Amino acid sequence: MGTEEQLLEKWRELTPQKQQKVLEFVELLKSDSETITPESDFVPQTPLGKKLWSIRQRAIASGLKLLNEEEIEQELAARRGGYRES
Repeated sequence: MGTEEQLLEKWRELTPQKQQKVLEFVELLKSDSETITPESDFVPQTPLGKKLWSIRQRAIASGLKLLNEEEIEQELAARRGGYRES
């Protein structure tokens, strides 16, 4: 039995929720090979951290531009009534 057949056999034994996790993991692996970042060594420790990291990796893979610290501060200030230099 080839690798693809083994994978498909194991896939069919998973619950739909676990199949979704596998898809997310495959997307993460795919995006890792496309975009290597300095944080690539980061390993989230909590379930929430893992979920947020997965969301971040999917956003990066889709081409979404992440904001740096200064851009985040500007956006927050704009949402709160205007940006002011301090």
